[in-house]
Amino acid sequence: MAPRASRRPPRPAAPRPVPPRPAAPRPAPPAPGLLGSGSAARHVRGERGRGRAAAAMPKARAGKRPRQEGREGRATGIRFNTGAGQHILKNPLVVNSIIEKAALRRTDVILEVGPGTGNMTVKMLEKVKKVIACEIDPRLVGELQKRVQGTCLANKLEIKVGDVLKTELPFFDACVANLPYQISSPFVFKLLLHRPFFRCAILMFQREFALRLVAKPGTKLYCRLSINTQLLARVDHLMKVGKNNFRPPPKVESSVVRIEPKNPPPPINFQEWDGLVRIAFVRKNKTLSAAFKSSAVEQLLDHNYRIHCSLHNTEIPENFKIAEKIQMVLKNTGYSEKRARSMDIDDFIRLLHGFNSEGIHFS
Repeated sequence: MAPRASRRPPRPAAPRPVPPRPAAPRPAPPAPGLLGSGSAARHVRGERGRGRAAAAMPKARAGKRPRQEGREGRATGIRFNTGAGQHILKNPLVVNSIIEKAALRRTDVILEVGPGTGNMTVKMLEKVKKVIACEIDPRLVGELQKRVQGTCLANKLEIKVGDVLKTELPFFDACVANLPYQISSPFVFKLLLHRPFFRCAILMFQREFALRLVAKPGTKLYCRLSINTQLLARVDHLMKVGKNNFRPPPKVESSVVRIEPKNPPPPINFQEWDGLVRIAFVRKNKTLSAAFKSSAVEQLLDHNYRIHCSLHNTEIPENFKIAEKIQMVLKNTGYSEKRARSMDIDDFIRLLHGFNSEGIHFS
């Protein structure tokens, strides 16, 4: 009978002994003649400590390059001057919506103010006969020229370099612009007084300014800007545009407004009209009777009245007082206790006619 196999596993072979490594020789102490033994030891330990600390410290990160504003800025190295209102409209959906609301035609000549790097300019050039772009920054002029250089669009673009407020506007059919907000008010009235008439203007404004343009009598934002604009044009608020649609983003929200000038304009001397409205809206919550009691207002109207009488050979009584004549006109027209905040265009036309018929002018 065969012997039973052992169930115990075989013992592992004993590990071979590893010969010990020879110890590294210690550095010899420094010569006693140069430094004391204690200071030399401290010096050596200090050098070793600084070496270990230097090895343990992470490498310093390379400094980041200054961030350029926007894709165009990164590509060209341009820093947009936000102080001059350079906020480039970057959202193509908003750009397309503005162009769509302008209802551009193939035969149109378009005036654009502040084209920036040309995001809206290029899209308009594809749809119209010509775009006249007014830009004050030579850097952006160069970028706009490079963008269309060598394309079929280059012949359709005309660039005017300079301040648009100091430049005589050319003939155009429509104005489409993302305006620098600090020139909003003077540019609107420069447009409305421009001749020959244009079809419409689609303009980007600061939200509050846009709401003042369309404000109605009796509302909080109703002001001299509202009534002057609405005298000369029909104004409609088209859409809101958030600050994140711009590069770099402005500090305020924006709105797009459509302005369509009245053709023919109302038969009113705008200079006189604005003089009357200016006096009434200095304190728009006061009654007109109180507003016209200002000494500066009385002196101005007295001067104008005497010039009017001199031109028409009208004798002025010795006891004449302009204040009494002003209050008489306000009472006769029924506006003595009215307040400018609640008066519409028709009210101011009647009041201006009442003053003019008595020889009182505001120019």
